[in-house]
Amino acid sequence: MSSFEVTGGKKLFGEITPQGAKNEALQIISAVLLTAEKVTINNLPDIIDVNLLIELLGEMKVKINRVSRDTCIFQADDVDVDYLNSDAYHKKSGKLRGSVMLAGPMLARFKKAYIPKPGGDKIGRRRLDTHIIGFEKLGAGCEYNPDGFFYLAAGKLTGAHIVLDEPSVTGTANILMAAVMAKGITTIYNAACEPYLQQLCKMLNRMGARISGIASNMLTIEGVDELGGTEHRLLPDMIEVGSFIGLAAMTQGDITIKNAGLEYLGVIPERFQQLGIHMEFIGDDIHIPSQELYEIQKYMDGGILTIYDHPWPGFTPDLLSIVLVIATQAKGSVLIHQKMFESRLFFVDKLIDMGAQIILCDPHRAVVVGLEREQQLRGITMSSPDIRAGVALLIAALSAQGKSVIQNIEQIDRGYQNIDLRLQALGAGIKRID
Repeated sequence: MSSFEVTGGKKLFGEITPQGAKNEALQIISAVLLTAEKVTINNLPDIIDVNLLIELLGEMKVKINRVSRDTCIFQADDVDVDYLNSDAYHKKSGKLRGSVMLAGPMLARFKKAYIPKPGGDKIGRRRLDTHIIGFEKLGAGCEYNPDGFFYLAAGKLTGAHIVLDEPSVTGTANILMAAVMAKGITTIYNAACEPYLQQLCKMLNRMGARISGIASNMLTIEGVDELGGTEHRLLPDMIEVGSFIGLAAMTQGDITIKNAGLEYLGVIPERFQQLGIHMEFIGDDIHIPSQELYEIQKYMDGGILTIYDHPWPGFTPDLLSIVLVIATQAKGSVLIHQKMFESRLFFVDKLIDMGAQIILCDPHRAVVVGLEREQQLRGITMSSPDIRAGVALLIAALSAQGKSVIQNIEQIDRGYQNIDLRLQALGAGIKRID
């Protein structure tokens, strides 16, 4: 199993460009199953989760032409529908949370699908109820297989009024992709409206779908008989952008994030500014100048700042781990409230071992008391529990005194493309040990 050996305490300098968005890629790649025509996708991140989904489509006999590392042409004109009932599909799809989004396109076009038990990060319960209830309202029947799979089938799909029990991004995307070829009109209320979901809607409309209400929490879909091909470019990954802001702050570096996709970042820059991090916005770039110390803002009444996750346009839960690490060296205190997943803060024990002052109140809340640079974190040996916590620990290690070893870095590789090489270009002391 590979690991990162990190020598901390180096100030990082230079320019870095975020990869294409991982979470958008998983939706967009799944959508190629909706048409027999060619679909070209640009700015694909070369990461484990995305490559695994592409491999899965290849085994379903989707034609794949990888023109370059970040561009793929897909053509699903001879899909092996029976492959979905094979042990090979069950085994591979179960490794990847994103494989659940194959169900919507498969139901829409082939009228049957299998949903595996969710794979991916072990960050708490990740229910499939939203997906399955939505499919059932469109007319699909569902059977649970004791091996851990849901089998879905529909003679035909019919438009319906669907109120989601939660604004799930993957749930909205999955139901949306099923509804684009359902008979009649579907409305999805309490829909997610993240930029990546907006991108999916725009792509489907270019393919011939009729979706209105994009960027709102009420989507209206008028079903069509078939969809055609298109070309699509992924947005920059907002989680990488936030990670690089945190990296600059923690290492007291001077970093410019190129082509950051400012238009699609929502409140992300504002939340980092609340931690006292200075930023300059130049065109579509973000420059984070070197800062000796950053001070966490307080509320107007003097109360301690709380940063919490919330559905878009609120703050994304994927960046709370980064915010927590940044706060360890700030001046002041902050309460981190992770509402969505009950296991995502459990990595803080590693930060405490590194010298951070953190009180874990319960599975969802942690209070961070900043060290104000009066003492550095110290290097330790640790393991990456999930993608986002893994990168948060990597940022901590890069700012720490001495040497750290981060094990189980396959978790980091699932979401961050060649992160060691890109950080080396900024002057980081990081080495991959196989």
